Amino acid sequence: MLEVSVAHLGAVQFEIKAREHTVICDQPEEKGGFNEGMTPPELMLASLGSCAGFYAVDYLMRQKLAVSGLKVKVTAEKAKNPARLDSFKIELDVPAELSEEHVKGMEGAVHRCLIHNTLMHPPLIALEIKTAATAKS
Repeated sequence: MLEVSVAHLGAVQFEIKAREHTVICDQPEEKGGFNEGMTPPELMLASLGSCAGFYAVDYLMRQKLAVSGLKVKVTAEKAKNPARLDSFKIELDVPAELSEEHVKGMEGAVHRCLIHNTLMHPPLIALEIKTAATAKS
C-alpha cells in the first residue's frame, strides 16, 4: 500500500510527506498562497510526467539507446461540470534517433505507466471524515 500524509501549514499551503521525503503544495499569490510550491493539479501532472519518464528511460536503457537528456512535458486543460483536468498530453523529447519499431516500443512502455493506467481506469475513491467529536468516541 502507498501512503502520503498531508498537513495544513497555514493559508492555502500544505506539507506532503511520503517516506522520508517532503513536498510543499501551495497556490499562487493571487489565489491566497505564497507561491512556494506546486498546486495540486501541477503535482498531478508532475506525477504523470515523472512516471512516463521512468518507463521511457527503462525502455531506452533495455534497448541500449541514449537516455541522457530525456525530457518530458505534460499538459492538461481545465474542464468544468465537474471541475477536473482533461485532455492530457505527454510529450517526450528523446535524445536518441528512434526507428519506427522503437517509437512503438516506447509508446507501449509509457502506456504501462502506473499513473497513466490509473487515469485511464478511474479508481474507487473512499472518503472518511474524522472530527474532534469522532475522536472522543
